[in-house]
Amino acid sequence: MVKSKKVDNLLLRAENVKIYFDQRGNGKNVVKAVDGISIDIMRNEIFGIVGESGCGKSTFGRGLINLLPLTEGTVYIDDKDTTQLSKEEMKDMRKRMQIIFQDPSACLNPRRKVKEILMEPFKIHGIHDKDVINDRIIELMELVGLAKYHLNRYPHELSGGQKQRIGIARALALEPEFIVCDEAVSALDVSVQAQVLNLLSDLKEKLGLTYFFISHNLNVVYQISDRVGVMYLGKMVEVAPYNSLYNKRYHPYTEALLSAIPQVDKDEQKQRIILKGEVPSPTNPPPGCSFHTRCPKKFSKCVTEIPLLLEVEKDHFVACHLYDSFHEIHNR
Repeated sequence: MVKSKKVDNLLLRAENVKIYFDQRGNGKNVVKAVDGISIDIMRNEIFGIVGESGCGKSTFGRGLINLLPLTEGTVYIDDKDTTQLSKEEMKDMRKRMQIIFQDPSACLNPRRKVKEILMEPFKIHGIHDKDVINDRIIELMELVGLAKYHLNRYPHELSGGQKQRIGIARALALEPEFIVCDEAVSALDVSVQAQVLNLLSDLKEKLGLTYFFISHNLNVVYQISDRVGVMYLGKMVEVAPYNSLYNKRYHPYTEALLSAIPQVDKDEQKQRIILKGEVPSPTNPPPGCSFHTRCPKKFSKCVTEIPLLLEVEKDHFVACHLYDSFHEIHNR
């Protein structure tokens, strides 16, 4: 388990989180979308998460804020077990946890003006003082860099970047501490992506926010994250500070992922690692290490034993049998 040593600054702890989907309701076709992940996330940290499509990134993020029920495991916010909260307690907790969705066009009600969209969180949580709400909405528009006249527009009258800024404003409405950014810039043009990433970074510093930042774009994750987790087939295979991971990666899957990042400088361009085979089905994951069916470095132990996520260097964790001895040496 990736437990931080700076416990005083801990915001969220996930322990052995599993999220399974029984497609037919008979227990014979169970999708193991998230299969036993444990992590700690610190206050005012951006924890980036990468991996191929379908590896469970978004499912895990939604499980952290209880948008999806956990099959097994626990999520703590400030040592409070969110899986044991009553409906009313969870509603109150939701003020502290929010999400920014991938497609701003799909998550904004096309029949409502921007002002009505931003008023909705206050209504849901029983805040009815019009002056308080109006002042807060104007403040939110300033925070995300939009003029007040946008409040009277419908979503279809806004650009993609403007719509995503409204999505960010809505997430900030109730002053949360923890925000899941679920591919928050992937639907935007590259130039607009940079603007939104800069906005998210500024808001993090200004408001003391903590992000769980999901993306398939490795460059984006590198640009914004403090720590990076790499997922494969529902499991976390490597976790490290961003500079440590990009300078020295241990897991063969992480090596393959990062070799795909294009470099402007030809001297820095590393040989692309092409993985053979297909990602196994999450309904029938392979025994042992889930990556062994595609791993160029596998050996007998990989086929039979599930590797634990162990610390091989300071704050650098990897789930790979190649480095079991590294962990033993590091912890002597």
